[in-house]
Amino acid sequence: MRWNDDRRRWVIVVLLLGSALWFPPHPLTRPQSLPSPEPTSWVIVGATIVDGSSRPRFRADVRIVGDRIARIGRFAPSPDDRVLRATGLVLAPGFIDLHNHSDRGLEVEPTATSQIAQGITTIVLGLDGSSPWPIAQYLHKRQEQPAAVNVALLVGHATVRQLILGRDANRAASEAEIVEMARLVEQGLQEGAFGLSTGLEYDIGYASTTEEIIALARVVARHRGLYVSHIRDEGDRMLEALEEALRIGREANIPVHISHIKLATASVWGKAREVVARIERARREGLDVTADAYPYEAWASTITVLVPSRRHEDPAAVAKGLEDVGGADRVLITSCPAHPEYEGKTLQEIARERGTTPVQVYMEIVRGGGASVVCHSMQESDLRVFYRQPWVMVASDGGIGMRHPRGAGAFPRVLARYVREQRVLTLEDAIRKMTSLPAARLGLRDRGLIREGFVADLVLFDPRRIQDRSTFREPNLLPTGVEYVFVNGRLVWERDHPTGERPGRTLMPSR
Repeated sequence: MRWNDDRRRWVIVVLLLGSALWFPPHPLTRPQSLPSPEPTSWVIVGATIVDGSSRPRFRADVRIVGDRIARIGRFAPSPDDRVLRATGLVLAPGFIDLHNHSDRGLEVEPTATSQIAQGITTIVLGLDGSSPWPIAQYLHKRQEQPAAVNVALLVGHATVRQLILGRDANRAASEAEIVEMARLVEQGLQEGAFGLSTGLEYDIGYASTTEEIIALARVVARHRGLYVSHIRDEGDRMLEALEEALRIGREANIPVHISHIKLATASVWGKAREVVARIERARREGLDVTADAYPYEAWASTITVLVPSRRHEDPAAVAKGLEDVGGADRVLITSCPAHPEYEGKTLQEIARERGTTPVQVYMEIVRGGGASVVCHSMQESDLRVFYRQPWVMVASDGGIGMRHPRGAGAFPRVLARYVREQRVLTLEDAIRKMTSLPAARLGLRDRGLIREGFVADLVLFDPRRIQDRSTFREPNLLPTGVEYVFVNGRLVWERDHPTGERPGRTLMPSR
């Protein structure tokens, strides 16, 4: 029995050895072939880099580790790298939109599809004098419910003005009320705002005096913040309104940024060079002044700004307002709660259908609560002059769901129309206006450039194909040509769709 047992064991050993020789393990069962941990890095291979600094483009590979750019140069990817082949594509820093209105849009659509599809990775909210309040509460919510894009915030002048004056905001504020407004501005800055925005063309801001704005801007200056202004008039009195903004900068000793610089009525068409000359003079005198512009000849706002005198029941004042923008056929109704049947039609079309005059239609709409409009009252020749200035940036004045093509097409439109087609800008200059220039304006020290150690907010696009598709009739059509977008090192846009990733952060000023 003992011999038989030993022989049995021996046979089993031989059989096991033989099976190992004849039938090696399947490759997937080998320890070295087990699924590896999720890659911690990306390598973008073969892209043409336009790094945001205006230096000439160059070819290099870029490694992303975590949320940072770890290496730029020529090197071989490691086995654990996730490799993205980018031959024929331009790699640029993610676009920074200094003027965005997605405050509420992020609540509805945190993937921010229309923004990342353009290559936008950071948006600034709280513009034109209107901001979320309290600042800390909004920023905390964005931290708890992150979006696909980074968010920075300004304190809105009209917001704090209405908090103090309530329904009685259409008047000059008292000294005591200005002190209370200053206290709220101080609070907003302490909670993380980058500066103060005004919308002086709108009713609540329009009633304020220049001295009121100077007093609030001095609070912002103490925090080394920025004064960002939708100036008091962008049409007939644009030069006067510009001088007011420059005065605020001088007397408050604060950097000034002019929102969506434009010449929006016929009387000032062709005066872009005069506007530039005034700003250049202020800059030579030591005032820190910049501006942004969106690439369209039509603005979007509330219908009441068409009549700067606020005499909305005065037929003569209304008629002059419509004449100033080139006629009622240039004013398109985009949203009208009291008369939804007017949406998508011009004042001229509505008047013709109703057998009345555009003046009467205007007054009826204002009595009914107002409307949002798009007005084609600008000249592209003026826009080209502004874009050629080294201190003018690209911004959208758009946002999620906006009924203006700039909400889904602004940045690709600049790259298609003003770089590729008209050659108003070089690609390097255009990218600088979208990246390092706005980053510097906000004081963001590790974004806006492709540099080792900088945050990996990046966009890859095809310079031959990039094109806006949004129109005034179909404002939400997405652009083509943006292939990949990274936010804080994570891929949020891949070819023609969002990935669902939401790595955006709330950005805080470095003071």
